Amino acid sequence: MTRVEIRTRDGVCPSYVARPPGEGPFPAVLVFMDGVGIRPAMLEVGDRLATHGFFVLLPDLFYRSGPYEPMNAKTVFADPEERKVLTERFLSRATPANVMSDTRAFLEWLDAEPAVRRGGIGVVGYCMGGRLALVAAGTYPDRIVAAAAYHPGRPATEDPDSPHLLAPRIEARVYVAQAMDDRSFPEDMRERLERALTEAGVDHRIEPYPARHGFVLRDTLAYDPAAAERHWRTLVALLDAKLR
Repeated sequence: MTRVEIRTRDGVCPSYVARPPGEGPFPAVLVFMDGVGIRPAMLEVGDRLATHGFFVLLPDLFYRSGPYEPMNAKTVFADPEERKVLTERFLSRATPANVMSDTRAFLEWLDAEPAVRRGGIGVVGYCMGGRLALVAAGTYPDRIVAAAAYHPGRPATEDPDSPHLLAPRIEARVYVAQAMDDRSFPEDMRERLERALTEAGVDHRIEPYPARHGFVLRDTLAYDPAAAERHWRTLVALLDAKLR
């Protein structure tokens, strides 16, 4: 992926672009990273998505915290000190409100990019990013026509800013992959999300994956090759259906 810089309300967000081979313009997909941040495994997701014919934009949602070395996905959540730094320095600033403000800048950047086809875009997120993908679909319903969330964390809580409360605003087709071993997305939360999307008339599917939270990214302890490949099949099918 190629690094670019996007100016937001709060500064300059380093972002990464993957462009498909051949002649454009191409349909665009905005990728929201997981809670481990930008590192090779995350960039590989963008590169592979581009091979399917999509122009990919992957922003570094931790830019407010300053430059950082790639984190170790195998230890960052298990080690108390590493987790504390992650929570206090990074996650505390990558709030849904801040990221949705940034998303306006990301959409404007895509609009100005000649290689991007005009019209609706897709959004996909992982872990933290899966939650943000749902929030984005409800915040920018006029722009997002497909939204996918893989092992999203806390997508339907009782908090006043829970993503499922935005269901009445969502116009996109939504796909949610629930890891069956995931304390951040238990069955009661799935039922709450299912009910909200159904009552709002959202075209959606929530599917269980026999895997642990974090199964897509190859550098996590939860990486599951079979589940990760299923993720690619379902993601590309969704994007093809709505962006082609």
